[in-house]
Amino acid sequence: MKRILLTIGIVVVAGAAAAWVLKSGNGGKQSQRNDTVTVERGNLVEYALAVGQIEPRNEIEVKSKISGVVSKMFAEAGDFVKEGEPLLEIRPDPTPLELAEAKRNLERTEIALDNLEREMYRMEQLRERNMVSDHDYQALQRNMRDAEINLQLNRERLELLESGRIMIGETLIESVVKAPADGYILEKMIDIGDPIVPLTSYQAGTPLMTLARMDDLLFKGTVDEIDVGKLHEGMPAEIRVGALPGANVTGELTRISLKATTRDNSTVFPVEILITDNDGHILRAGYSANANVVIDRREDVLIIPERLVTYKDEKSQVDIPSNGENGRTAIEVKVGLSDAIHVEVLEGLEEGDIVLEKPIRTLASN
Repeated sequence: MKRILLTIGIVVVAGAAAAWVLKSGNGGKQSQRNDTVTVERGNLVEYALAVGQIEPRNEIEVKSKISGVVSKMFAEAGDFVKEGEPLLEIRPDPTPLELAEAKRNLERTEIALDNLEREMYRMEQLRERNMVSDHDYQALQRNMRDAEINLQLNRERLELLESGRIMIGETLIESVVKAPADGYILEKMIDIGDPIVPLTSYQAGTPLMTLARMDDLLFKGTVDEIDVGKLHEGMPAEIRVGALPGANVTGELTRISLKATTRDNSTVFPVEILITDNDGHILRAGYSANANVVIDRREDVLIIPERLVTYKDEKSQVDIPSNGENGRTAIEVKVGLSDAIHVEVLEGLEEGDIVLEKPIRTLASN
């Protein structure tokens, strides 16, 4: 029984002592910690973050000049093609009405030209007798030339509808669509059997494929308005590609938009970065990436963690140890470049000096 009472007494005394310590030491005040950091030398880089993706500089959309149905495919997405190589073939597929109208138009122009030729023969006979004015004779000549042009045009229309291949002057128009330039086929939008609307002056036409050179790539993204004022063309950039962890892709800032856009309720400015070194990796169009544009760089300078610095009234201060076990003294320092983790110390500290961590605030106990 005495042993139990003694144990209870010890517990009560220990609990009372602990409560008194907590109450007296944490009454809304700061508990002191003497965790320290040593001023050392290091490198600092200030970045502006751009978020975007990898894209080719020029992406060509291939379209057809004739209508019809895709009948053959000569290349697939991912293939490299040279200018002039065939990509696909389109089979003309006119409606019965279109074909009938083309034939009737050709017949009408043939008849019209035949009548004009007869009239010209008669007029030449009369002109030899000075019975026709030069004005009437020249007007008939113009009508004949117009009829000849209409006849040629209607013949070409019918030939194009029937065979899908005609020669206009020195230009060959055929049903085989060829590559307009060297490059890789990035995307194929059609397949065999799909109908094709031609590209004309009044309609956009059906996109068939997209083509681009993959040795001339850009990073296209956006920078927050807070950072854009620090940027200028020619700045180096370090690009991190999500699909290629560890790849050190580098580039050069080549374009900063003059107009902002809004994205997710934030104001951002589009930028373009020319990729100058792919670090030996294959970059694909559409890769998501982040670019760190180097605004400024410092090498072999005094640095400390920026969390140690207190900014007040346009002044910067840090705490250093003073006399006593937990003594601390605030001193003014001059800071320079910051990378948001470390900050450059210009004045007030020397290499090897000791700086204290900030005191930790705790909640008051009742």
